[in-house]
Amino acid sequence: MVKRVLMVAFHFPPLRGSSGIQRSLSFVRQLPQLGWQPLVLTAHPRAYAQRGDDLTLPPDLPVRRAFALDTSRHLAWRGRYTRWLALPDPWVSWCLGALPAGWLMVRRYRPQVLWSTYPIASAHLIGLLLHRCTGLPWIADLRDPMVDATVPVDPLKRRVYTWLERQMVRHCAALVFTSPGTLRLYAERYPALPRERLLLIENGYDEDDFRAAALIQAQAEAPSPRAPGPLRLLHSGAIYPSERDPLPLFAALAALKRLGVISAQRMQLVLRATGHDDYLAPLLRQHGLDDLVTLAPHLPYHAALAEMMEADGLLLLQAANCNHQLPAKLYECLRAGRPVLGLTDAAGDSAAALRHAGIDTIAALADADAIIAALPHFLTLLEQGGAPLPQAAAVAACSRRARSVQLAALLDRVADHAAVPATAIHRRT
Repeated sequence: MVKRVLMVAFHFPPLRGSSGIQRSLSFVRQLPQLGWQPLVLTAHPRAYAQRGDDLTLPPDLPVRRAFALDTSRHLAWRGRYTRWLALPDPWVSWCLGALPAGWLMVRRYRPQVLWSTYPIASAHLIGLLLHRCTGLPWIADLRDPMVDATVPVDPLKRRVYTWLERQMVRHCAALVFTSPGTLRLYAERYPALPRERLLLIENGYDEDDFRAAALIQAQAEAPSPRAPGPLRLLHSGAIYPSERDPLPLFAALAALKRLGVISAQRMQLVLRATGHDDYLAPLLRQHGLDDLVTLAPHLPYHAALAEMMEADGLLLLQAANCNHQLPAKLYECLRAGRPVLGLTDAAGDSAAALRHAGIDTIAALADADAIIAALPHFLTLLEQGGAPLPQAAAVAACSRRARSVQLAALLDRVADHAAVPATAIHRRT
């Protein structure tokens, strides 16, 4: 008997600009080798503000792209829209198309398990509705917390998220997280929830993607020996004004420049595909950093990985309000095999993961003085060839193949022993 899983994922090709795509895409590539045939229920491409064709799908993968709109782009009048049209998120209209489309997929393919993935909350709402309609066991891939001390900020949105979170806890056969801190948070929040229903499946890197990146390197013109010049530091990926606030970094760079510790002749920082260039560009001008920092556009995924593998050093940004989260970019930084400067809180999961991989060049992102001390030290290590590199054994353990093995084992368990909804479980107040 063919085992099938219906996977509800908003972040899926041809969406561009989200590292979350790689988690779902890797699972659908790997699961067939582990005894599971994935079926994907995703959104119509019109819902994506940015699209690209640099990521390919398995040719025999069943994909249904259901009706979906982006409220902020398609249903707004002069930039304004009714807030109910954006709860739990601006893609809630996806539910209207996904519920009948998912029901038809269940009728046609007879999957044994449902799986939905965050951070688009509508995906979990669809998972809940399909579970209630079909009775199929449901796995919620929460990844990061839906409700935390500071998010959602809007009170109404927070109530909707809290309701949906409680529904997941009540009805899911398993809740999956990507960091130890988030798992602990939910174990404390729902003390009556059986611990076997809480699982850790971290993000990772796909070795096939890095092979493709290495091929891009090999096909490029043979590089000449590195000429004397500035060290090239790279941050590749989104920079959020809150979770990865770069203001202390910019303040530190400006202070070091004034002191003559750094200059455009010593280092160049490339911020690739930040997603918020309009926010960052004025800040760079304000701090006088246009000669030190470059805002670079999006690259195709494999080309972006190749660039990471060629950089002198990589930057990882993660604020303390995300201490119990592990950004997917962290694993790509480790696999790229380059020195990493982690600008993150020493007490968080990201810092712990870096230390576990042998990286101790870490400073708090929110502390400009700490960055002022750490960055010159990091540059000196790079110049002397003594910057720590990720340890091979720790990197190998982070492959997405290993994560897919974990998911396949969970699917086997859930399919064989569908959990009974725990209706007596209540959130601790």
